[in-house]
Amino acid sequence: MFGCHLGRLFQVTVAGGSYQEGLEAVCQGVPPGMLLSEQEIYGDLLLRKPGADELSSPRKEPDLPVIYNGINAADTIEDAGNAFHTNGTPLTILIPNLDRHFIHIKQYQDTNRTPRPGHASFASFAKYGPCDDAIGAGIFSGRHSCTIVAAGNIARKALRVLGIEVFSHIREMAGVRSADAPVETLRESTNRYKQMRCDTDPFYQEVYVKGRIRTEMRFLEKMAILAQIEGEIDDIRAKAPPTEAGPIRDKYGVHHVINCPDLDAAQAMLDSANKITATGDSSGGVVEVIATGVPVGLGEPVFSKLDAELGRMLGIGAIKGVEVGAGFAVKDMTGIQSNDQMRSADGKVEFLTNQAGGITGGLSSGQPIVVKLAVKPTPTIDKPQQTIDKYTLENTQLAAITRRDPTIVGRIWPVAEAYTAIVLLDHMLMHLGYQAVKDRVSQA
Repeated sequence: MFGCHLGRLFQVTVAGGSYQEGLEAVCQGVPPGMLLSEQEIYGDLLLRKPGADELSSPRKEPDLPVIYNGINAADTIEDAGNAFHTNGTPLTILIPNLDRHFIHIKQYQDTNRTPRPGHASFASFAKYGPCDDAIGAGIFSGRHSCTIVAAGNIARKALRVLGIEVFSHIREMAGVRSADAPVETLRESTNRYKQMRCDTDPFYQEVYVKGRIRTEMRFLEKMAILAQIEGEIDDIRAKAPPTEAGPIRDKYGVHHVINCPDLDAAQAMLDSANKITATGDSSGGVVEVIATGVPVGLGEPVFSKLDAELGRMLGIGAIKGVEVGAGFAVKDMTGIQSNDQMRSADGKVEFLTNQAGGITGGLSSGQPIVVKLAVKPTPTIDKPQQTIDKYTLENTQLAAITRRDPTIVGRIWPVAEAYTAIVLLDHMLMHLGYQAVKDRVSQA
């Protein structure tokens, strides 16, 4: 299978499937010297995992990661203080599938003759044949996006050292759009929302805060704990503290379900999505990713323009459109409206607007990079649909499916954030290398 690899200097390869033994992300080009832990990686993974709130699939997959390779297992010499730091070798993160039971596999076996409209079921069967990994949609399941989030956690950590912050939020859902807000407001709100999710996630508290899994444990020790947790999933989930709207809003200043800083719009999004879900249907929306602190000149001409690279986020499942800056709205603008005029102030260049989304000519301009992604409604719905028998090509009907995500929007924004970080770190490594050589050559 091709297409499971991304990047040049920071490279990410993903593997696995929704109902295989698990999934994995292999990262190459990870700078040595970064202190990593499963707890930190899980802090991002819990944002996109299923079963976390009323708008996600009831699958109870905890998405607990295991760092398998790429960090020092101990200090390289006594008291060196570099245990569990990256060492420059390929970094492998495993995410075992724990909520994978025969009753769920049987549900897919019973429906796999009839491809789900809007899903990859038919095309993947035509491409890969009868051995296509159709249980849970395999690599075409949104489940594989956990590997992107895991790799993105590493990229975001490296970018923060370089002064670059990447964050994302829900801009629109189920037909409800949030109001505009300053970049700093969006960032602070997103950070508070993430903290709320860590504080209220029972697996974060039970597995990591209580120290059941620690980075210094050997791989087999961690897997033994995961085997125990597999039998405790329901009990651990029952320990989740209540996430009622009022207390969450009072304590964290965020909505209890929707990562949107416009709290009134967030509630309207939830209400609208639930109204659609009650009919058996699903809804879509828009997520927005913002990167600040990006230096001028990031990106490469022609085929590797920075906006073109970010456009590859169409590779995230359910994404049907990517806009940079004003995006498609430029078709209704005049040149004077579309152009981001500049001025000099205190020895620095300032822009009066950011219609370009921080990228011109494929190179970063120094402004915040702003990317919006259109998320389609979940194709798996609780309504009968016309389809075919993919073996006989007879016309038939697909029965309603209840184990599903009412909307994917709330699980896509962490993936978009991670993907953006992967692209930016890859280009930062190229950019810094190029600039260092340019400076040396110009001084020769």
